[in-house]
Amino acid sequence: MIPGGGQPNMQQLLQQAQKMQQDLARAQEELAQTEVEGQAGGGLVKATVTGSGELRNLVIDPKAVDPEDTETLADLVVAAVQAANENAQALQQQKLGPLAQGLGGGGGIPGLPF
Repeated sequence: MIPGGGQPNMQQLLQQAQKMQQDLARAQEELAQTEVEGQAGGGLVKATVTGSGELRNLVIDPKAVDPEDTETLADLVVAAVQAANENAQALQQQKLGPLAQGLGGGGGIPGLPF
């Protein structure tokens, strides 16, 4: 029989889980405040998103604006936003990946992309 009924181990596990939860919340807050950029058309269109994927800014160079060809401009905007979101996902993986592994890794954490 384990002295103390194993309570110290359970208490320690709970403390570790609480610390991981706090670390995860802090990392998510950092992501929400960090901005990353994506661009398309050689920089004609630039999109800025937060590390959590929220679109914050869109800059379109006047050279990209052709009233006769709005489809190309729309494609550039989509490509820039996609590039920015890919950069945000890479940042999420960098910030949250180690925390997820500490919580058991391999997925299974609702709301996280891994």
